[in-house]
Amino acid sequence: MAMIKRPKPTDSEADILREQEKFLASGSPSTVNVVRRPDKRAGQSGGADEDQRDVVTIQDLPDDLPTLTPAPPKKSRLKGERVRFEDEDPEELLDRHDTHISAVLSKIIVRDTHNCLLSRATRRSVVAFSLTILLTNVILRRCKCSETGSLENLHSPLPGFSAMAGPRLVSGQGLGGPGGTAETLQIHQENQAKIQAMSKDQILEEQQRLLVQLDPRLVDFVRSRKAAGGSAPKSQDARGRKPHLQESVETAEVVMEEEEDEEETMHCSPEEDLPIKPQKDWVHMDKLEPEKLEWIRDLPAPRRKGTKMAMQARFDFAGTLIPPTEDLPTHLGLHHHGDEPELAGYSLQELFLLSRSQLIQQRSLALSTLAHVLTKARAGEFAAALKGSVVSTLLDAGLLFLLRFSLDDSVEGVMSAAVQALRALLVSPGDEECLDATLSWLHGLASFPLLPTAEEEEDEEDEGLPEVMRETAEEKEEKKTDHDVARHDVVKGVLRMKLLPRLRYILEVVRPSPKVVQDVLAVLIRVARHSSSAATQVLDCPRLMETVMSEFVPCSWTVPASPNAQPVYGVPVADAVKLLRVLASAGRHVCARLLNSLGARECLSRLLAPEPAELQLEPGEALRVSTEAYWLWAVAASYGQACSLYVDLYPVLVKALQSAPWPRSPSDPLLSLELRRHQALLTLLTHVTHTAGCHQELQAGLVSSQGAECPPPPPVTWGHVMGLQPAVLGLLKGCIRTLGDPVQRESTLRLVPSYLNVSPCQPFQRSFSPVACLQELEKLTAEVLLPLLSHEAVHSLINNLQSCSAVCNPQSCSPSPETVPSLPGLGCSQWISGGLAGTSSPFPLVTSLCYLLDTLISLHKGLVRKFSSLLLFESVLRYLRACGRAKPTPSHWILRHEQHLLFLLLKLSIRLVPSDPEVAVHATLFHHTSLVMLPWLLPGSEFLAHELMSTMVFNKDFMPEGQSGGPEAAELSELQLQDRPSPSLQTLGPLLREACVQLPSIRGCYLFHLAHMEPAVLSSQDYHLGRTPWINTQLLPGLTGPSLPSDWPFLPLVSLYERAGAPDGGGQQVESLPAGSVQSVTFCLQWLLLLEVWREEALRVVLPVAKLARLACVFLSSSDLFLERPVQRLTWALFRLLTRPSRLDALDVNSPPPGLASFDDLYSALLGQFEAVSFGDHLFGCFVLLPLQRRYSATMRLKLFGEHAGLLRSLGVTLEQLAIPIERFTSPPEDSLPLLRLYFRTLVTGALRQCWCPVLYVVALSHLNTFIFSQDQVEAARRSLLRKTHYLTDEVLRSHLLLFRLPQKASELGFDTFDQLPPIRQRRLESVLLAKDASDVKVE
Repeated sequence: MAMIKRPKPTDSEADILREQEKFLASGSPSTVNVVRRPDKRAGQSGGADEDQRDVVTIQDLPDDLPTLTPAPPKKSRLKGERVRFEDEDPEELLDRHDTHISAVLSKIIVRDTHNCLLSRATRRSVVAFSLTILLTNVILRRCKCSETGSLENLHSPLPGFSAMAGPRLVSGQGLGGPGGTAETLQIHQENQAKIQAMSKDQILEEQQRLLVQLDPRLVDFVRSRKAAGGSAPKSQDARGRKPHLQESVETAEVVMEEEEDEEETMHCSPEEDLPIKPQKDWVHMDKLEPEKLEWIRDLPAPRRKGTKMAMQARFDFAGTLIPPTEDLPTHLGLHHHGDEPELAGYSLQELFLLSRSQLIQQRSLALSTLAHVLTKARAGEFAAALKGSVVSTLLDAGLLFLLRFSLDDSVEGVMSAAVQALRALLVSPGDEECLDATLSWLHGLASFPLLPTAEEEEDEEDEGLPEVMRETAEEKEEKKTDHDVARHDVVKGVLRMKLLPRLRYILEVVRPSPKVVQDVLAVLIRVARHSSSAATQVLDCPRLMETVMSEFVPCSWTVPASPNAQPVYGVPVADAVKLLRVLASAGRHVCARLLNSLGARECLSRLLAPEPAELQLEPGEALRVSTEAYWLWAVAASYGQACSLYVDLYPVLVKALQSAPWPRSPSDPLLSLELRRHQALLTLLTHVTHTAGCHQELQAGLVSSQGAECPPPPPVTWGHVMGLQPAVLGLLKGCIRTLGDPVQRESTLRLVPSYLNVSPCQPFQRSFSPVACLQELEKLTAEVLLPLLSHEAVHSLINNLQSCSAVCNPQSCSPSPETVPSLPGLGCSQWISGGLAGTSSPFPLVTSLCYLLDTLISLHKGLVRKFSSLLLFESVLRYLRACGRAKPTPSHWILRHEQHLLFLLLKLSIRLVPSDPEVAVHATLFHHTSLVMLPWLLPGSEFLAHELMSTMVFNKDFMPEGQSGGPEAAELSELQLQDRPSPSLQTLGPLLREACVQLPSIRGCYLFHLAHMEPAVLSSQDYHLGRTPWINTQLLPGLTGPSLPSDWPFLPLVSLYERAGAPDGGGQQVESLPAGSVQSVTFCLQWLLLLEVWREEALRVVLPVAKLARLACVFLSSSDLFLERPVQRLTWALFRLLTRPSRLDALDVNSPPPGLASFDDLYSALLGQFEAVSFGDHLFGCFVLLPLQRRYSATMRLKLFGEHAGLLRSLGVTLEQLAIPIERFTSPPEDSLPLLRLYFRTLVTGALRQCWCPVLYVVALSHLNTFIFSQDQVEAARRSLLRKTHYLTDEVLRSHLLLFRLPQKASELGFDTFDQLPPIRQRRLESVLLAKDASDVKVE
């Protein structure tokens, strides 16, 4: 039977169909078998399916190829690297890998296969048979020639082909028959002939086209092969080819990285390329897997990538950042099968992946590594090396949920690693250390809750609904998902994810190692610091606190059998007692539950009755447990609780008080713990004495209450604490004597503040003889205070006030890069080694000393001048001046302690300024400091603000300018600033004198408007005065900002606007002002005038635009308030001060003032109010004109001339009354074409006239005149306006527009004019008119 002839390229479709019919008629079997190989991944076995052939019905074969279902993709290590051509036909690519019979019949191959047997190719050829692809080899070989500009050898015989060996790429291996080599050589000769027939231009054009289509990486690879081949040694290879011939072949070859399956790879991967040589006797090595064997090969040395893009951070198992260029040995276990196997370390993404591994060791290792990374990140070790925040990145990636899932792991090792990572995330060791260090300071037991400060957005669904129908905060919180809650507040998120029951399970059931127990307790402490609500949740968690009390704060325990063993179960743990103390700080009710329900009272007796050495614990741990027990008792005593224990343990306390930890060697490792224990004891005695001082008041209140609710008197009386005074004073004297010893000085200075805090408590009781009390005070002053104040050690501390100040060094309060809003911290890591909270800080001693001095002077006023040297220290004065110039971070918690010192220094000055002339010289400095300090006071310091405003801020003794010719000097200075005096404006002198007289009334006005703060003031007063039975919590209000707004001097004015102006934003005015409103506004304006003239620096925190916005309330609050004579005089004076040349540049109305969305809205309200009720008032008109200066946005000018053009009739402010240079309105020229057209329209229509609105008339003339005679690009509009101006029928307006020269304040018109148009302008006008006439003639 004759063989069917294979189709040729010259055959038509009819020829192919004819041959197909002959083949089907002959009934010959097909020479190609289609084998369905089973999918290895699907687990299919061979069998009958392998022998089934693909049956294709040839009849009615469609013209288009049917849709072929692709086989499952093969796993190939070279798939991602395979070369793709941009113009490669997807259909051709599909056919190349398809064995369907329809694909075979539709595929035309340019070669004769009559005598060839078809067989499956053992290696897929990488070269197609079309001319385009074959030309690729040639053109790429010629790239180097074209780059060097040589085209001489383009038609030379190709060196990549040999007459004997044939072409290297087209080897004929895939043909499989005996004529394969001949076919290859024939194709090679055809290609050579076609290339020889092409011209140079055609070759270059084809080359450029292929270079554009090919992958640039492929071209670069071929060129690199050429460069590499050029440096090869010139020797013949094993086949006998010459070096230059081999080099040319390698250059002309396009290496196509193939996609092959595992079986094909075995045939094409020589054993020489493998990292090892397999042996025949090796088990399971008969089938090689090169992609797996590649991992045995040595890794290349790591190098920095040649890119400016940031590289991925990698860490070792200790959390240390590994530089990308560091070459670490592989035995460290830091190399793995990741995206960059040559780089050591794990990225955060890889650690996340590893933490969910099925292997226990991998999960545990990943979590512990994340814990180390978090610890180092929060310590600031990555701030200089990494971009962004590691903590924020991990939280965004879902770290919180990962840790919570890991806590539920059944394996203890994974669970322990998750607890460690949770502690690293939540707990800041620096914050805890800093808070513990400041416990012994004045009012150091109080702390701020660690709540996020970011305010959540209001729910849009509640907008417009009445208050009754709106959802409560609890209902909104319940609707949120865990992710939403954790995104705003991490601690609240973990509480919602049931963290506390899981921690209880770990402590109670799992009973992990001591390190894990310490981590769990640290996490609970951080949760308790979050808020009183979180502390209550910790207390309410079933069996959690019972487990803590029974296991870690037991009343009885046994000594461990081994001296090296340090168990935590069944023995007291310091962190567990600290947890009780932090919980007790959340409120007096929580503290009462701890003492009475959980047995904390009995534990205190058990832990404090014996000496620390008798607790049968490790010495350091015994001291820490005893110290924390004292702190817990001190917190309870600050509420007036647990004071009955004082009577029971009085001998123990006196013995501990007398056994002061000095003299001791500074190198003693237990010295620091001993000092802290003694500080805790003194703090306890301070609060017990405060409580005893309130006994008499509570007893009297109980008698007079007659059944009404009243706190019961405490169990301690003044008689119980009187015996402490001699011991405390004796120890204090001993400390002063020890200050001379350099070895003991540091430890002594740490104890002196605590002794000074106890001393002021003694004279509070009035039951003893006043004469004897005064004698004791004089003795205390002579023997203790004056020697202490004159000691060189105290002088050296005072000299360090400015350097350690957080106010004077605001950069020290800058937040850490790792601080995230959802997990706030105190930022104390930088304060541990030094600064305000450091061990060598002068603030605790100086603050306690001022506290004692203030108490003594309040009882014995004759001692006041003996302490004037403290205020006259040059270091103190320099420190106060620096505070007056500083701009601290307003919401940093550490400022609270510095504010105590500043307040006590100012309170001392209040007593010294009236009586000591030397101190009175610096009265202005003290007053300025008090004004600057008021906007800094943090929540919880409302009593301090009230005291300053009541005694100092409005005190005429601290404003010496009002008594020594200050008003006259201010008046003279104001006259010098004016070009010429204006009789219509009020001078400053009489206004200042009148304001000084009214200072007591001004004080009453401001205290009245701050009456809404009375509850906060009373609560703060109880705390600062030590009224322990009335203190409800040691948690201060949330740290959301200062107690007073920075613009508090405008408070009466803003308050009146909110009540009477536009409370609903609708612009509705009340019929009449509330009673006393005029007087209140007058007092406010008088105080503002005093500050602007004599304390300008104190108001620098208020922006000029904010001052202008607040003063605008004078006009918006009422329809006639600004017409009142005293209000108008004072507002005129303030307006002139705000518009002085030195301040105009700082006034920027383009930026929104604080408290307002934009100044444009305020200006719109001003325009509407002026149009309605101004009656042409010049003061109101000046406020309207001020924002119309040229340097401000044109929006306000467009609004006036477009929407409120009617008010131009009553805006009769003259140039003299404006007091602002007219050049600020006319220069630079206006560039807003709509505004220029509005100017022209108002002039032409008569809405803007010189007699009605002189200022804006001049402004409009100036801008229009400049525009119509300018040379800008708006030629059509300029010509149009110029023609319209020329044809105006109003001769006066026409002459003003054309002959305007310059604004002139002294002129009768307000501007100068030309006598006639200058020649250049005349020619310009004539040209415009001639052009118009010519265009009219052309139209006709």
